[in-house]
Amino acid sequence: MSAGFPKGQKLPDLVVAPTALQLFRYSAVTWNAHRVHYDEGWAKHEGHAGLLVHSHLHAANALRAVTEGLGPDWRLVHVSYRIVRPSTAGRTLRATAEVTGVSDDGGELELRLVEYDDGDMPCLEGTARAARR
Repeated sequence: MSAGFPKGQKLPDLVVAPTALQLFRYSAVTWNAHRVHYDEGWAKHEGHAGLLVHSHLHAANALRAVTEGLGPDWRLVHVSYRIVRPSTAGRTLRATAEVTGVSDDGGELELRLVEYDDGDMPCLEGTARAARR
């Protein structure tokens, strides 16, 4: 059985820097044909600073911070998030998770999720609930 996670505990941050190639591949495997994710000229034509990171990739980063931080004795049972700011290829993203609530028996956790870009501006904000397996 994994160790308990007290309220206020921060899980280890997940730091990634998506490249143009990774965004292209993510578009391919998710069948996302929107050109802002793989055609830099088009992204700039639409007014963006560069290739946009997919909203679901932001979420995957945040959820990976949770699953890697909690370990295999825990499973996600609910997730809610919103993208609050776009980010582009080459910027460093830092996904964070903090325990905000613990059930009386310690078998369920509530977590606050935030993913930041290079400038410490939030890209994603959300919550998750995890349960001990």
